Amino acid sequence: KAGFSLTHRLSLGIMECVIHDLIHYKNTMEEKKRVVIGLLGETGSGKDTVARYLKTRYNAHLLRFADPIKETLSLYFERFSKDDQQWLAMLLKERFGKDILGKALKPHIDGAEGIVSINGLRFPEDLDFVREFTPSYILYVTAPQKLRWERAHKRGEKTDDGQDFEHFQKMELVPTEVHIPEIGAKADFTIVNDQGLDELLAATDAVMEQILKS
Repeated sequence: KAGFSLTHRLSLGIMECVIHDLIHYKNTMEEKKRVVIGLLGETGSGKDTVARYLKTRYNAHLLRFADPIKETLSLYFERFSKDDQQWLAMLLKERFGKDILGKALKPHIDGAEGIVSINGLRFPEDLDFVREFTPSYILYVTAPQKLRWERAHKRGEKTDDGQDFEHFQKMELVPTEVHIPEIGAKADFTIVNDQGLDELLAATDAVMEQILKS
């Protein structure tokens, strides 16, 4: 490249790197066609924020294990509590089998391309369901319990978000919540969301960089 200035050569080098990364990303997505990411985290951990960011930043398709539950309850109530969702989830599992919620999501995943985010893993069978897809990754978002309670208390999305800390602690021992840390220990990636939003999104970007380059 005789005749080019050092600055010009550096600019060409940076451009070559950018083009290389874009080609690598395009080839990766064409090869994989679909990447499934299972999201889990306790109440107030920030997992829903991560899910929304995956949609806006990475154009991910968003699914939740709780979607069939919420859709059913919304037919009858404008607002419902987490306790209501837990009750219905356990009722359906007892009646139709532990994998009933996964069965409701599978058709949406089978026909999808790109990044598919499945939010709200709560049971060991949820982990098994996500692992059925190739490639798939598990991302665990967590935070200290007191901090999570403060976040949930402030947001007031559900009718029981205003509960005191003692009740919050008890709610984390019910069947739909107690397995989350156990599943989280088996995750491919863990984000400890004990700082601000910028740090959470930066950590999410770091995880996605590893996933898309793997």
